[in-house]
Amino acid sequence: MKKRIFSGAQPTGALHIGNYLGALKNWVTLQEEYESFFCIVNLHAITLPQNPQILRQKTLDLARIYLASGVNPEISTIFIQSDVSEHAELTWILSCVSRMGELERMTQFKDKGKGNERASVGLFTYPILMASDILLYQTDLVPVGQDQKQHLELSRDLAERFNRDFGETFVVPEPFIPPVGANILSLQEPTKKMSKSDTNLNGSIFLLDDADTITKKIKRAVTDSGTEIKFDSSRPAINNLLTIYQLMTDKTPEECEANFEGKGYGHFKTEVADAVVEFLKPFQERVKEFDDETLKKILKSGAGKAKTIACETLNEVYAKMGIVGAIN
Repeated sequence: MKKRIFSGAQPTGALHIGNYLGALKNWVTLQEEYESFFCIVNLHAITLPQNPQILRQKTLDLARIYLASGVNPEISTIFIQSDVSEHAELTWILSCVSRMGELERMTQFKDKGKGNERASVGLFTYPILMASDILLYQTDLVPVGQDQKQHLELSRDLAERFNRDFGETFVVPEPFIPPVGANILSLQEPTKKMSKSDTNLNGSIFLLDDADTITKKIKRAVTDSGTEIKFDSSRPAINNLLTIYQLMTDKTPEECEANFEGKGYGHFKTEVADAVVEFLKPFQERVKEFDDETLKKILKSGAGKAKTIACETLNEVYAKMGIVGAIN
């Protein structure tokens, strides 16, 4: 029997190449080996204010990007989080076994909400919803970036605590962090991760950027002192551009360095830009292939499959806690 993986993305902002290289690309590979659940986590999105009409459209747009990336609905389950109500139900259960101190230590809340009186309670309890997403499907492996590793640790802690207090119920998930490409950095601030919420749009290359925009962004990318074009963690700007080039071309690090030996930054940036444009071209063509009605059918089918498993897990949770079966 195949082990399971679960992952998801929020339908907010525009996905960039860091999202693809750090997540979507790995999903496509992993779906061949694992029983895969890929969710559009729209309940997570509303921890911050959203325009309802835009959120609806971006939810479908994100499904389109999943499919264009190569996530195959014939072998993977693709669905919208809010279509499976068990996510919200299990969140309440896990809220009752979580500790305030655990959530206060979460870096996401510290970054986005701590000290802000207008921050929502949902933003504070966000990691519990993430744990519910994962534990509902008895997930073995969770593809995560370094910034989400802390949240996965909470999921593991909650699973272990529930299993200890109420009996073996949840699989304790393990992280999958890709060795290369999990941390693509900003083109403008290469000490920070590339982000779809960055106010400086030149810092990120979005998956649907046109060729001219991509070329301009890479040519404006900051560089480090020195002239050698080599992988070097002490030179994060050049290291980041080389990593992008390597992942777009499937060359080895040695091949990348040899290709740019004796060449200047201008030539280097042009080649990186060309590689990114060429890589994204077929993806951008595939995005256009999926109309809204096709997407809705895929998502409805996926929600049905997901709900069957989610119900089994939640029923077991309720039974273990004495919430159901009292009058039988």
